[in-house]
Amino acid sequence: MKNIMKFTKMQGLGNDYVYIDCYSNENKIENIQNVARTISNRHFGIGSDGLILICKSNIADFKMRMFNYDGSEAEMCGNGIRCVRKICI
Repeated sequence: MKNIMKFTKMQGLGNDYVYIDCYSNENKIENIQNVARTISNRHFGIGSDGLILICKSNIADFKMRMFNYDGSEAEMCGNGIRCVRKICI
């Protein structure tokens, strides 16, 4: 049986990302780097510039984790956070 993962795909100023709500326990992702590479593949995946996870935070309402198409984690993504705001507010 295959797992179903709910996601949203949005673009901000030309950069497109796949967003996954990890705020609840329903979306536990193992091996995030591999998932980011697979999802971002424009030929065999959803296709995007990267993967953005919306997670719980100990100091704010939520936090954003951004993974580039190659699986590396970035510290920040201005275009990505614009869409996070749209999703979360």
